[in-house]
Amino acid sequence: MNIEIKHLRTILAIHEAGSLQKATEKLNMTQSALSHQLRHIREQIGVEIFVPETRPLKLSPEGLELVEAARRILPEMEKLKSRFIDLRSGQTGRLFIAIECHACFEWLFPVLNQFRDHHSNVDVDIKPGLAFKAIEALQAEEVDLVISADPENLADVDFHELFTYEPTFIAAKNHPLSARPYIEAADFADQNVITYPVPKERLDLFSQILLPAGIEPLSVRQIELTSVILLLVGANKGVSVLPDWVLHSSRETENLTQKKLTKNGVKRKLYAAVRRRDSDKLYIETFLSLSKNILSHLTG
Repeated sequence: MNIEIKHLRTILAIHEAGSLQKATEKLNMTQSALSHQLRHIREQIGVEIFVPETRPLKLSPEGLELVEAARRILPEMEKLKSRFIDLRSGQTGRLFIAIECHACFEWLFPVLNQFRDHHSNVDVDIKPGLAFKAIEALQAEEVDLVISADPENLADVDFHELFTYEPTFIAAKNHPLSARPYIEAADFADQNVITYPVPKERLDLFSQILLPAGIEPLSVRQIELTSVILLLVGANKGVSVLPDWVLHSSRETENLTQKKLTKNGVKRKLYAAVRRRDSDKLYIETFLSLSKNILSHLTG
């Protein structure tokens, strides 16, 4: 037995139209094509779908069962078809995000608030515990977008540049290093450094300055919240390095001195990594655009 969707549409159209002639108009078929399809349906199910020799045409109990099935199944198929069209066009879908940049929560939440206004049908989530295998998770389709400062040359992943930022040294205004024109690696050797709770190689201070110079600070204190880091630095409990956009957007920097790392400063770029086949999806493009707009506002 092989009942096709078009068979259900045909039986339902005949029932609703009340005659074969009207059904042909509704289905945009010739009478011979409709008769051929009805013979095929009867051969497939092995029972009569019409009461023989009745005028006007009358569906048999088995035919009426097909009508009830058509009324249940066809709307579901239309919903499924519509969903697949939306998925293909990027109107709906899934956006699971992993973040390699701890400070990025400062701008990500405003982006997601605006994103939901544009794509309420997209399932958005931030996946914990993936920060340091995030690109692997992206390739394995566990997540759909990764915020990262470390682009890789991968055949199946596109890294979309969001913006350039400068890791910036901060200390209390009365701290001895506040008098320096800029801060070098050696200046951290006797300092208590306050950082986010992530591996050193993922922190700009270590990856760009201290590890290449082979220098370890006096101590490292890990704090989750940016506001708490700023509070502790302002209270002279240590020094820190944060992205310049974090400092531009914060109101808690009045008691802090900001200095460049090295004479020429350090420039870093932030990227959104997505699977290459997803790069042109509408909701991905919306996320990228909103992110760039908010970050431009924060850094401007």
